[in-house]
Amino acid sequence: MTVDNALELPRHIGQDLFADAPTLSAALADRVAAMLRHAIGRRGRASLVVSGGRSPLPFLRALGQRKLDWSRVTVTLADERWLPPDHPDSNAGLVIANLLQGPAAEAHFVPLYGGENSPGDGLAACTARLDEIQRPFDVVVLGMGDDGHFASIFPGIPRLGELLSESGPALAATVPPAAPHARMTLGLSAILDARRILLPISGAAKREVIEEAACGNEGLPIATLLRQRRAPLHVFFCPST
Repeated sequence: MTVDNALELPRHIGQDLFADAPTLSAALADRVAAMLRHAIGRRGRASLVVSGGRSPLPFLRALGQRKLDWSRVTVTLADERWLPPDHPDSNAGLVIANLLQGPAAEAHFVPLYGGENSPGDGLAACTARLDEIQRPFDVVVLGMGDDGHFASIFPGIPRLGELLSESGPALAATVPPAAPHARMTLGLSAILDARRILLPISGAAKREVIEEAACGNEGLPIATLLRQRRAPLHVFFCPST
């Protein structure tokens, strides 16, 4: 792709451009696998945080086919709908079905959902599970919605400012105003406790959103992620969906 197709982002944010979504997913899987191998070689273990939803499925399937010592990898989620893993909207269920198969089934999966009646009821137990994962996370792979949300940090949710603070809560229960299901989400402080953050996006609509956020629209939560310099951020973009 030509330079004209580059996203208009702050200079401290890296970006790779791709002609189509399948090429992006394969390249993202290669990059994440290489980072996990490096972490295993340096520290004996690796940690990976992924996002749910439908958009990451090709990437998750591709990553699950990459060769590495999956038994030394711990996987968790950036956010979760408060549903059992057999529910079709469960992020855990999607990760188990699309990533943690074959050799990748040897990875240690740390769920956010713990079976309690609500995310608030499960907050303490979920915090304890996440505290067992060594920080910083080696790789965090996020997504971005058309409203500029990432993880389950949506515009208009209660305590939005706290969740977008680098000194805010690492984990929070929340109910998005326009999305189904109560959620558990990592706050920005936990997401930035990472060696690398990768953000894949596709399509003209999301290009417009991320460039608007880069220009300083603070109504878009992703603007805070773009502005920070605590954790290196790299965007993978293709113009088609």
